Amino acid sequence: MEKETLGSRRRTKIVATLGPATEDPKVIEKLICAGADVLRFNFSHAAPQEQKVHIDQARAISLKLGCHIGIMGDLQGPKIRIESFKEGSAELKQGQMFVLDTELGSNDGDETCVGVAYVNLIKDVFCGDTLLLDDGQIVLDVIGVKNSQISCRVKEGGLLADHKGLNKEGGGLSAPALTDKDKRDIIEAAKLDMDFLSVSFARNAADIKEARKLLRDAGGQGHIVAKIERAEAVENIVEIIDASDVIMVARGDLAVEVGYAAMTGLQKTLIRRTRARNKISITATQMLESMITNASPTRAEVSDVANAVMDGTDAVMLSAETAIGQFPAQAVKTMSELCIGAERHETFLRPKNSRLEDVFSYVDEAIALAAMYTANHLHVRAIIAFTESGSTTQWMSRVRSDIPIYAFTRHESTRRRVSLYRGVYPASFDIVHAESGRIYQSAIEELEKAGVLRDGDLVLFTLGEMAGVAGGTNTLRILKVGAAKVDDAEHGRN
Repeated sequence: MEKETLGSRRRTKIVATLGPATEDPKVIEKLICAGADVLRFNFSHAAPQEQKVHIDQARAISLKLGCHIGIMGDLQGPKIRIESFKEGSAELKQGQMFVLDTELGSNDGDETCVGVAYVNLIKDVFCGDTLLLDDGQIVLDVIGVKNSQISCRVKEGGLLADHKGLNKEGGGLSAPALTDKDKRDIIEAAKLDMDFLSVSFARNAADIKEARKLLRDAGGQGHIVAKIERAEAVENIVEIIDASDVIMVARGDLAVEVGYAAMTGLQKTLIRRTRARNKISITATQMLESMITNASPTRAEVSDVANAVMDGTDAVMLSAETAIGQFPAQAVKTMSELCIGAERHETFLRPKNSRLEDVFSYVDEAIALAAMYTANHLHVRAIIAFTESGSTTQWMSRVRSDIPIYAFTRHESTRRRVSLYRGVYPASFDIVHAESGRIYQSAIEELEKAGVLRDGDLVLFTLGEMAGVAGGTNTLRILKVGAAKVDDAEHGRN
């Protein structure tokens, strides 16, 4: 079983969540071979010791397969939940009274009341507010708040089970994004050398900056993912994007808070703003939900995935589909096929104008955009970026194009991070110790072996005058495969 890497042409990346369904290392291998680019671990459901075992397994498997898999840790965050019922659940009927009580025993709930784990809920809720339980399946109108009790009338009833989530319509819950547990888990994420760390229920840039500082103080170098799940986050989206490396459109809790009717347009807006500010986007939640128990998706799910891809998302994410689903590898394979199908749509034709009126802040940013403009107008077959941090390829990936971008780098951490960038494929290449006079030719030969290049193809290179220096990309070169064995001695190292 092999995973094709350099020759892969799917541009949208796939994040797959690990869980009980992936305990067997053979299943993890199947996920990777089916197309998973990043594996996600949820701190809500597993101890760090368990995660370390699976992370070590995943990295050993990727090494065996000759590919580079990113690892993402997802913090639990302040998920606000009800407590338990005496009977495990309660049937709420439309029009009845129901009380949420922050002082009720954790297992004393019944058809009239239930406890709430978040003690400050009574400070955040007022008469006239609407509360949503179980992802909006149960709707309560608040008619009074007194002492520890929030009195409600059931607007939409149903069966309510233990520990279901609670949201306030329109947002406004004051729970901080990082709990004490999250802060401990950030330290563990640093020890596990995770490539990405997701901050759940982020409200503003301060939440992201705090998480980044805690991670850096603990020695972690992973990129920070801001999960957009709160209405407040939408209001502060520009500052959150600027403070983050990646934005995740987490459509479950977000849809509950802002309303389902608003989600389609909001998803497009979030992806567009993230790309415009040169950051990475992930679209998540219930993308192939039916594949938890079925071997094929619904037509609605097919359209959902296609729309996210055509919106320009960098990655799509599978959660329960792979974590607890009956067909985890099939879900990844299906997602990969749907992405490829959507990428053939006409909206992915090469653009004629991209950021032509922008003023660039960095030389390597200017080189990256010049490279994409040139490649899109010269029928270049592939772009090879000799890179240290991966930033050049990140800027390139912001421009819509069907030209594959190859990040040739000596750093495994960079190879794992770019695994999330749309249209970017990592490759191991040590430019500092490469044979003098054969840097370009060696890179071309790698892609020839992978079946990407053949004689006559044009290849665009970007690199820095000082090899091995991050942020130093300042050179662009175009060569033709097989036309001549051009070396550095003839044309200068850069």
